[in-house]
Parts: sequence; C-alpha cells; structure tokens
Amino acid sequence: MTNSPNSNSETRSSSFDRLDPRIQRWIWQSGWTELRDAQERAIPPILAGDRDVIIAASTASGKTEAAFLPILTRLAQEPEDMGLAVYISPLKALINDQWTRLESLAESLEIPVTPWHGDIAASRKTKFFKRPCGCVLITPESMEAMLMRQGSALLAIFSGLRYIVIDELHSFMGAERGKQLQSQLHRIDRLLDRSVPRIGLSATLGDMAGAQDFLRQGHGPAVVLIEAKEGGQELKVLIRGVQQPAAAPGAKADEVADAELIAKSSIALDLFKVLRGSNNLIFPNSRSAVEFFADRLRRCCEEARVPNEFWPHHGNLSKEIREQTEEALKQKERPASAICTSTLELGIDIGSVKSVTQIGPPPSVASLRQRLGRSGRRKGESAILRGYVIERQLTLQSDLADQLRCDLVQTIAMVRLLTRGWYEPIGTEGLHASTLVQQLLSLLAQFGGAHASALWDMLCARGAFPALDPEIFGSLLRGLGAQEIIFQDPTGLILLAPKGERLVEHYTFYAAFSTREEFRVVTAGRLLGSMPVTRPLAPGGFVIFGGRRWEVVSVSQEELVIEVRPGGGGALPNFEGDSGAMLHTRVREEMRAILQSDDNIPFLDATAQKLLKEGRDQYHALNLDRVQIRAAGATVQILPWKGDRIVDTLTLMLQARKVAAENDRLYIEVKGVSVTEVLETLREMLAQRPPSALEIAATVQTKIREKWDEKLPEDVLNVNFAAQYLDVPGTLSLLADLVSPSSRSNARESRANPDPLNERPRDPVTSEEPSL
Repeated sequence: MTNSPNSNSETRSSSFDRLDPRIQRWIWQSGWTELRDAQERAIPPILAGDRDVIIAASTASGKTEAAFLPILTRLAQEPEDMGLAVYISPLKALINDQWTRLESLAESLEIPVTPWHGDIAASRKTKFFKRPCGCVLITPESMEAMLMRQGSALLAIFSGLRYIVIDELHSFMGAERGKQLQSQLHRIDRLLDRSVPRIGLSATLGDMAGAQDFLRQGHGPAVVLIEAKEGGQELKVLIRGVQQPAAAPGAKADEVADAELIAKSSIALDLFKVLRGSNNLIFPNSRSAVEFFADRLRRCCEEARVPNEFWPHHGNLSKEIREQTEEALKQKERPASAICTSTLELGIDIGSVKSVTQIGPPPSVASLRQRLGRSGRRKGESAILRGYVIERQLTLQSDLADQLRCDLVQTIAMVRLLTRGWYEPIGTEGLHASTLVQQLLSLLAQFGGAHASALWDMLCARGAFPALDPEIFGSLLRGLGAQEIIFQDPTGLILLAPKGERLVEHYTFYAAFSTREEFRVVTAGRLLGSMPVTRPLAPGGFVIFGGRRWEVVSVSQEELVIEVRPGGGGALPNFEGDSGAMLHTRVREEMRAILQSDDNIPFLDATAQKLLKEGRDQYHALNLDRVQIRAAGATVQILPWKGDRIVDTLTLMLQARKVAAENDRLYIEVKGVSVTEVLETLREMLAQRPPSALEIAATVQTKIREKWDEKLPEDVLNVNFAAQYLDVPGTLSLLADLVSPSSRSNARESRANPDPLNERPRDPVTSEEPSL
C-alpha cells in the first residue's frame, strides 16, 4: 500500500486495491502508511460475504477497521439497493465511540450510520425503519426490543442484511447476555431462512476454538480465524506490597475499617506521587473502590492546589460524567488518569496511556491481559503494569490465607501466567435456562403465540440451547404454565397469560441480566448517575459519588430519586456485582508452585518480597508441600489447590453427608471432626457410588443466581445449576489425590508440627521503590 495517491515507490497491497477508491483516499488522508496484518487478511473473506470471520487482536489494534473497511466497500457497491450491516456492542459508550469513528468515513460513501440505544432520538430510528440500510450500531437489549416489537415488519427490516458484527466477542462468552445474543442471531437467520455472515471482534484468547464455536454454534471449525501477528512488546511490571495495620483482638467493625482505610489511603498517596503528569488507567476491581480512590485522589489534587488529574468511570455514572472522563484522557493539553472498572477494559477510544495500575488481584488472567492492552500502544513503547496488594499484618488470629499471603501470591501467579501466554478458557457449558425463559417469552411476544414443537425447534433442537433435552423443556413449559405466565389454548397454541404480558411489557425485560433497584442521583437538575441504597439515607446525610462528596437534600422513594448538593463528608455506596470472579484451577496450581519454590520474583518491591517470604516460610513450616489435610485448632482444613468449581463441589458433597464444611476461599474448613475422621469420610465418598451433579444440586438451597431463575421449576433449576457451577469428575480426581497414602501419612505429620506463626517478627518493612 502507498501512503499517498501519487506515490508508487512501494509495493501496493492486493487487499488495499480491493477497497472502494473513496476508502483508499480516506486511508491516505488519515496518514496510514500500511494496513495492519489483521486488516490485510480480513479484507478478502469479508468482501466475499459467504463466511463467518473472527478477528482476534489486542486492544486498539485496528479490529474495527479490519471489519468495516471491506463491509463498507461491499455496501457502497450497491448504492441503489444498499444492504445493511448490524454492529452489536456490549456498551452504549462503545456504540457512541464507534459512531464517531465510522461517521466521517461512511459519510464520504453516502452510507447512513444509525446508533441505536435509549439516548438516541426516536426520529432517527423512524428514519431507519423507512429505509433500513447502511450500518446500525446496537446493544443486545435494543435488539431484543426490536425483535419483539416489530413483529411482521422484521422480514422487511432485515431483508437486506449482509453482515452482523459482534464487538468484544469475548465479553459475551460464557455469560447470560452472550446466550441471549446467540439466540438473537439464530432467530434472525431463521427469519431470513439463510445464514447471515457473522464477524466477531475479539481479544486473543487461550482457546480460540471456543470463540469460533460461540460465534457459529456447532460449526466452529468453518469460522475463519484471523489472529493478529503481534510483536514481542516489552512488559514492565512492579508489584508493591502494602501492609495493613493489625486491628486489636476483638476489634469492632469500624476499627477494622479504619485499618483498611489506612492501607488504601497509603496507596492513594503513592498513586498521586507516581502517576501525576501522565495518562494512566487505575483498576481497583469494584465500583465502590473506584469511588474511594477517585475521591481521595481528587482531594490530593485540591490539597496540592493543582488541577484535578483523576477521573472516575463506571457503569453507574451518567453518560455525561463518563464522557468527561473519556474526553479528559483523549485531550492532549493536560494529563489525566481514570479510576475505572471493566467499562474501560473494552475498546472505547481513550488514546494512549502510559501505564495500567491494578489494585488487588486481577479478576482473571484474561482480564489482566485486556487491561494491559491499553498501555504501550505507541510503537517502541513498553506496556507498564503497576500493582498494589494489601496484606494484613499477622496476629495470632490470622487465618491461613493471610499467613500464606494469598492475595499477593495470586497476583504473582496471574502475572506469570500472563507472560507465558495462558488465559482462562471461557466456559460455555452451562444451560443458561434463565435466558431460555426470557427468549421463550420474547418469541411468544414476537409471533403472538407458538406451538410447543415450534418453540422447541427454534430454541433447542436447532437453536441456541441445544443442551436442553425435551423432557426438561416440557417441564419448563409446565412450570411457566403453573405460574400463570403462559397458557395453552384448545388448539394447542401457547400464548402469554396476562402475567406474562406484564413481564414482557416492562422496560427491564429486554436485559438477560438482573439489576438491583437503584436511585437516580441528581444535583441542580443534572443527572449524576444511579446507585443502590443499602443503608438508611436521609436529608442532611452524605454520600460519595462520581469521585466527589455530596450532601443529601432529599430522597424520594416513589420516584427513586436522591437530590444532592456539594458537601464535605460522605460514605461509599455498595454496588451490586462488585464480587470477584471464580478462580481457575491453573491459577491455584501456579500459586502453590510459587509458594513451594524459592525462585526470585524480580518484579516485587521490598515490602512485597518480605510478604512473599513470610508466605513461603509459613507454607514450608506447615509442611503444605506434602500436606493437604491439616488440623487447625478445633477445625480441619482441606487444601485442594483447585479452581472454585471443584472446591464448591467438594464442599457441597461433604455438606450432603451432614459434615459441617465451609468453603473459605483457599481451603475447606471442617468443624467438629478430626483429621482421621475427615480422611475416612473422603475415603468412603471415593469408594461408594459418587453422587451425580443433579443429586448434589438438589441439596443446594441457594440456586437462584440469574434473573429468571426464580421462574424455573425445581428440576430445571437443578439441571441448570449442575451444568453451570459443579464439576463432579474434577472433584473425584481430587478425592483420589487427597486419600492417597502420602496424603494420609503427611496429615498425621502435620498434627505433630506446631504453628510457627509466633516464631518470626512481623514488623512492616518500608523501602525505596525499585525502578520499572
């Protein structure tokens, strides 16, 4: 490819030559000197328009252009009978961002681009319905509304559909929202009686075959996979240990919170010192923590009498506040850092950032990789990761996870796995029966009614829920009928009952995931965002929101509105969904390997090195390199070193045998028995016929996890829970390891070893920060 229309000194790209001349001109005017690897390889199969394609590359690597340069070329070839391309995004903010990126290019081609979500004027959507062509940018929730509301008009709307582009494909996989998306794609294909080519834009995953099968269920090998050839970018890492002061024995909750506050405040002060003057992203793992650090860092700027450089960004903030943060990062006049959740983990354009900061262990290795993709985007720059891990100062009451410094060890394990190119495979084995309920009701709303055989064929036999068998599907229909959500008329047609009609007509129906009832936060008529209210809130009280402190003026329960004005105090809101992800077995195995070894970890500061040494010393002093079952005071601890699904399954199997077992993150704690009795129980469990996943699920009292689970009959709920959360084969393999002769003899040995916790000094260590 050449970088100007008149330059012929370079070998032209054959892919570039296949693009519309106006697109070629736009590329030249944008200053591009060449197409990137993924863009070169994506153009031919997408232009052909007869294959599904996945383009896998890191953040900000040109995936959007790789898809849309050939798509727009194809649409521009038919100006009189222009086709349609639908772009589906997980975020409204990403739609707005892509709209800005596509509009100038599409305008030169006279191709309309229509963003589609709640903030877009109805007149713009009406204009699209009159001539459904060009590009539509939409979320799964808005697509659900369109499929339900347009009814018989859908065929005309989608008759010209040429492509469906799914952005951030990996973010949908394994989730209820992803199953909703798969069902929508299938419904569109069935409506048109043809397979519409699907283009998935994804981060590079450890198992791309899973992504291929997700994009086209049952036909994954036929999906063209284009993985970008990414150079060996240098990664600079520094993990800092932060020691939280010990609270006194029997300390009250507020005293423990004060100790946590000291540790978190020290991190905020360090961030202010090292990040000022450059653009950065800070990921504290939860929206509450975003609010804490945004507030503290803003106050640091105020106390230093300098302009604020730290801006909050999470899904509960208003569009206006989120866009302020995005603009602060994109503008070049002043430095800016964003304290954010996964909302900035995805592909919103925020320009280049110098470093990424992770506070606490990352949710997953895959998430850490996605976040790091934001750093070092300029040619020749290194990606920089700063990590902060809080570990409590040890006392006689410290639990085993604290003694082994598990948060620090988990962070180290994830960084090491990242550098080896390993990421968690995305689980797609669940039934997703909750979303099946939504899709069943949606189909009834779309068609006005359907026979059971047609619903089974559309949703299961040849649909997005193939793992469900006819017996369970029949039970689901009967269960919904018993709840008066659906009914069957004398001809056998299944229809929505009045209760079902009320469900599908409610504005919350279109989302496959549930959200807690939240209050809108307003100041002087301006919307700041929304927040849950989990504690008493009255006029004169204070809250922290949007990285600022507010005084509550009024609270309306009827209108779900909190009016605020600037104030001097505040408490952090408790947002739903701020819990961590389930850990994979590979991560826990790497944690154990780190504790067992004496390998130097070069990317730790002096405090983190000291904390790691404490964890390793305690690991060896307790013989945990050989012992997985140990006495600990009046309890017994089982250390599986496996992922959360296996640990949860073993815990439930023990509880089903009336054993007082609790999953305590790192280990299973068993009360009221001896090590010998635990071993005997495990041996009996292995020798007898193992319970099925369904039998285990039937013992669980808290199976309702997703939005529509409460509508599922008990037998369907059991099948759904077993498929999503249990791993019986993995647990049986663990049982065989636990009852092996070496485990039994070493369990006896562990009782003879005193806990050496009191034998070592526990004073905090401070040191100079090593250079990155």
